[in-house]
Amino acid sequence: MRLGEKIRYLREVEGSLRGLDRAMTQQELVRAIRQEMDTAVSQSYLSQIESGARPHLTNTTRLLLARFFKVHPGYLVDDPEGYHAELLSEARTLDARANEDKVDLWLISGAERFRRDPELRRALLAAAHHEDTRRCLLLLAAILETPSLAERLLEVLRPELAPRRKNSTAKAGPEKRNAASNGDRNRGARNTKERR
Repeated sequence: MRLGEKIRYLREVEGSLRGLDRAMTQQELVRAIRQEMDTAVSQSYLSQIESGARPHLTNTTRLLLARFFKVHPGYLVDDPEGYHAELLSEARTLDARANEDKVDLWLISGAERFRRDPELRRALLAAAHHEDTRRCLLLLAAILETPSLAERLLEVLRPELAPRRKNSTAKAGPEKRNAASNGDRNRGARNTKERR
């Protein structure tokens, strides 16, 4: 991918993350950098980079854009001829490990896209770094397909993420609450008689 395409892609992702439902314009990007980074880059400079009229960023601008978009500065260069994002050789494409690598890279890419949601980003990276990502995803599917298992696991493993549940007697109508308390009283009376 060429540098200009990467900048356009990052503007698109940033626009989506900011709720615009479209790519940020170059002018919006310039304003956001000025407001959020306390420094400036010109719209004409960005236009030259995206069009390919300027083949390279200055080091200062590369570091600024990398900080703004939260990507590694090394990402903001042209990819070498023949480079593939998957980094997989043709000899390994039939191998199960190759598929695992593809899934890992897909998750890592997704984590980068959701960098403003640290919990989701952490979860995607945890799955990507697990030695058997495929089994992790199959396990997740099994959990989600089992009624109420996800909620129960959240209650135990991550209570802060679990949905809040009210006390079951508090949700029940007055008849059920009375029946429950009467049941408790009856049990207490029965235990007292048994002790005598």
